[in-house]
Amino acid sequence: MHITVNGTASEYPDKLSAGELLRSLGLADKRLALEINEEIVSRSRYDSHLINPGDRVEIVHAIGGG
Repeated sequence: MHITVNGTASEYPDKLSAGELLRSLGLADKRLALEINEEIVSRSRYDSHLINPGDRVEIVHAIGGG
């Protein structure tokens, strides 16, 4: 299926969960925010939230500072 990840068109298998996407990108254990079609997906829903063809995914890394 075709989706857009951080502005880049990409091809992924059908029935992909948000958690599977993050694992495939090596980001599963990182502090980040995940937005799909302009809606934040909570970490507790990563494995149950299915990504659909045409979805726009934005992944933002959390950076600490002070």
